[in-house]
Amino acid sequence: MTRPSPSAVYDRYVTRISEQSAQLVAAVDGADAAAPVPGCPGWTLAHLLRHVGGTHSWAETIVRTRATAPVPDDQVNEVTPDADDDIATLTAWLAKSTGRLVDTLREAGQDARVWTPAPGGTPLFWARRMTYETVVHRFDASAAVGGTYTLDADVARDGLEEWLQFSTLPQAYASEAEHHALLGPDRTLHFHATDAADAPEGSGEWFIDLTKAPITLSHAHKKATTAVRGPLTDLLLLLYDRRTPTPADGIEVLGDKELLTTWTRAAGDWLRR
Repeated sequence: MTRPSPSAVYDRYVTRISEQSAQLVAAVDGADAAAPVPGCPGWTLAHLLRHVGGTHSWAETIVRTRATAPVPDDQVNEVTPDADDDIATLTAWLAKSTGRLVDTLREAGQDARVWTPAPGGTPLFWARRMTYETVVHRFDASAAVGGTYTLDADVARDGLEEWLQFSTLPQAYASEAEHHALLGPDRTLHFHATDAADAPEGSGEWFIDLTKAPITLSHAHKKATTAVRGPLTDLLLLLYDRRTPTPADGIEVLGDKELLTTWTRAAGDWLRR
């Protein structure tokens, strides 16, 4: 199987940001801005749209200015709606924010040097990160309006890979103490995507080793303390706290279920919301 070139991968991410944002906008067309968002307790659709648009604007600023240090992220987190917020206005603003991000990423190219909160240091990091920021929040928008949600297998697979790669990094955790608290003997997890039979060998399985530092991730079929099985999209949504580890949500967990809960909560700290 021929692997796509780095430039093709980058272009694919940039295109997906645009596509996923457009699908999010379409999903909420005509909805009530005050509708609650199940995956984001305390948020309405207005909060969600402000957050996604703000996140796209934040990433765009980082790339456009070739930032070499963290950029204030107030627009990501301060998302209290205005009294007159409505869906039409918010989605139009989101579309513009996304458009600016996409244009900036294309202008910058994949090799420019920019600040990233994890290894990478180029716009490729932001293209990938904003892809899955938008993928997950499109699910939130669909859930808020009772819509359907589907995701291509290759997108879900790469989203899983990104989350799991982040889970090995100390900076993904709320504190060094939480990171080290996960480490210990007999602490391993195996994820198996049940709908990845046609995927390249090993790419539908992940083995996370928490027995010592550094935490490692590999594509392997090994016996683990905790085994998690389910479709790719459901596994991705599980890691983002949009699914529960139950058969009702398409997930089967074998072994130590408490380890799964503890690890997911700790490793997903910096991707929450």
